[in-house]
Amino acid sequence: MPPAELLWAYLLATALLTITPGVDTLLVLRNTSRGGLRDGVISSLGICSGLFIHATLSAIGISLILVQTAWAFSLLKWAGACYLIWLGLTSLYEATRKNTRVQTQISDTKSPAVNGWRSMREGLLSNVLNPKTALFYMAFLPHFIDPQGPAFSQSIVLAAIHFAMAMMWQCGLALVVVKSQAVAVSQRFKRVMHFLTGGVFVGFGVKLAITQP
Repeated sequence: MPPAELLWAYLLATALLTITPGVDTLLVLRNTSRGGLRDGVISSLGICSGLFIHATLSAIGISLILVQTAWAFSLLKWAGACYLIWLGLTSLYEATRKNTRVQTQISDTKSPAVNGWRSMREGLLSNVLNPKTALFYMAFLPHFIDPQGPAFSQSIVLAAIHFAMAMMWQCGLALVVVKSQAVAVSQRFKRVMHFLTGGVFVGFGVKLAITQP
């Protein structure tokens, strides 16, 4: 596990990544409207299970890099910094767009007979095939791994933390859908979320770039 100060930074970054509206969020909302709370929870379980796949692939990459020279690790650091800054600038750009919208249409007709494996499969593929999540894990996770310890077990622990946070958030959204029968993320809310997320990621990227290995 990383030191306490690094763990707090990891918790903040993953929390922002979790609550930022995206494909996974929309899938949970859609499937909840399709099959009720059970469908939404199973979809979230599939999505969050994909995090362990990303963590495993990241750990394999970390293990390979750590056995190489110091310049290889520095290259990874700079790649991670550039990606985080790019991600932050993209979010800031989205915050300034006038036509940024997140719309989710909720149907009054539910299908309680929706197959649970279908929801699980949809959620898992949505996350595993999401290049944004894959790049985030490859660029961000290595900087919270102790080179003196096993990369795989540390990556799984960090992914488990992310898993718990994402499950709570997405299941909460599913419950809101069930209770309200309608979900709409306002223009102002999305802009604020993009602005906050963008600023934090740019800050992380700059800090990572100027920090000596």
